[in-house]
Amino acid sequence: MKINYKILYITIALVSSIVLPLAQAQLSAPNSSEDVLFQSGAVAALQQGVFDGSMTYGELASHGNFGIGTFNSLDGEMVELNDQFYQIKADGAIYHVNNSIKTPFAIVTNLSADNEMKFYSPGNSSANLTMLQSYLDNQMPSRNIFYAIRIDGLFDSVKTRSVPAQAEPYPTLAEATENQSIFELSNESGTMVGFWSPEFVSGINVPGYHFHFLNDERTAGGHLLDLRVKNVSITFDNTLEFFMDLPNEKEFLMTDLSGANQEDLEKAESNPTSAK
Repeated sequence: MKINYKILYITIALVSSIVLPLAQAQLSAPNSSEDVLFQSGAVAALQQGVFDGSMTYGELASHGNFGIGTFNSLDGEMVELNDQFYQIKADGAIYHVNNSIKTPFAIVTNLSADNEMKFYSPGNSSANLTMLQSYLDNQMPSRNIFYAIRIDGLFDSVKTRSVPAQAEPYPTLAEATENQSIFELSNESGTMVGFWSPEFVSGINVPGYHFHFLNDERTAGGHLLDLRVKNVSITFDNTLEFFMDLPNEKEFLMTDLSGANQEDLEKAESNPTSAK
């Protein structure tokens, strides 16, 4: 019998006139499906080497037009932009995604702008990813909700990575990323697609920022490691609801996920030193 261990659904309700620590803000209630972050799989499972999921990209498409993720066997990085899925493999090439392909982990939403702004680096120098994220921190009305973030511009440089497909028995995520491919791009117009998640979702999602990159020509991209940029256009989508769909696969149901380690996750997400 196929067990249906499926759904975790969280609504973050905000009282209508709270003074928030970073800004005085009044966030509206969720508007149908426009303020739902939909997630397939759990990051703790990825950390333990559960690299196969049960949701197809055809199914995932019905839950959002904007997102990031990966593929079964950890076969590259996914970017969804303007209703189109892209697969950036470890060879650096971009592939369109067949609806039948499955994912062990993906997060998507229907992007709708709650705030739009321009970022300009100070002086004549370019900002790096840490500086850009510090600016983004100051735009958040609360650190207790999710944000979908789209950033468009001409980037002086972009460093990305992708991970090759893994063979069973699967390694851990930290082990798999030791063989990642690193890509260095220069003077590249493109889009950062990503999310910010609050600290309390550790083990479920990646706390803090998680960005993937796709260039305008759709020829390069990957999981974002660093950048240099002078100015960009930013779209913030305050996302007040979270829906999590868990795999029915035996490997997921039988794996002990209690040993997920935040330091190992940070290493897997940022590990730029093991370039091929």
